[in-house]
Amino acid sequence: TEHFERWKRNCGILRIQVPATAAELTEITSELCRRNGFRSDVYVRPLAYKSSARIGIAPDENDSFSITALPFGQYFGGRGIKAGVTSWRRVDDNAIPGRAKICGAYVNSVLAGDEARRNGHDEAIFLTDDGHVAEGASCNLFMVRDGKLITPPVTDNILEGITRASVMELAAYELGLEVVQRSIDRSELYVCDEVFFTGTAVEVVPVIQIDHRPVGTGKVGSITNSFSALYHDATHGRLTRYEHWMTPVGQAVLAQAV
Repeated sequence: TEHFERWKRNCGILRIQVPATAAELTEITSELCRRNGFRSDVYVRPLAYKSSARIGIAPDENDSFSITALPFGQYFGGRGIKAGVTSWRRVDDNAIPGRAKICGAYVNSVLAGDEARRNGHDEAIFLTDDGHVAEGASCNLFMVRDGKLITPPVTDNILEGITRASVMELAAYELGLEVVQRSIDRSELYVCDEVFFTGTAVEVVPVIQIDHRPVGTGKVGSITNSFSALYHDATHGRLTRYEHWMTPVGQAVLAQAV
């Protein structure tokens, strides 16, 4: 439901109106999963758009939306990855707001990700125009330094991530870690203890190398390991405290099978 609440808010940036409530959209998605009979992890992609059959860039009042669900595996293969700071800058809020998943902004991510892979990395790290760390090409970023969990603020052109918020909740209630939202300098990534990415697709993935320099010991850190395990348990229903994160979808299918 939190994903659809954010989606509806961000649609407003482009003056796209989605008439269904977040609760209704959640039930549509649940029914979509039931009808497909999924028995694996699933990625859901809602898309809202202007739907007039015409050519032009002027917005109109014809709004539509779709929801796609498909089986999904591990985005980075469940391992520690290598990242590189890209020469491409993160789109600015006054150009294309990064806090919203606006389709055109993904060109920014494609350029950065392609450059990163061609330079021997698995993922890119964006800087803002003023040189602060923003996020990965497809994910939010956390850094562990001096026993604190540090992440860029939402004012540094990052996506206001649902998984990012979930990790901060886990930090407070499960690990007792202080979470600091502040700007991060590029060179801090070279001297910190741990770095990891978060996102709906990536979940929690450790970063063991940045710009061909080891992060910490060059191995997956203990705090990152803890977050990865906690997040996996919470999102698979093994931690009752976080049942509010989940929406059961399988009962109708099970009833029909009986």
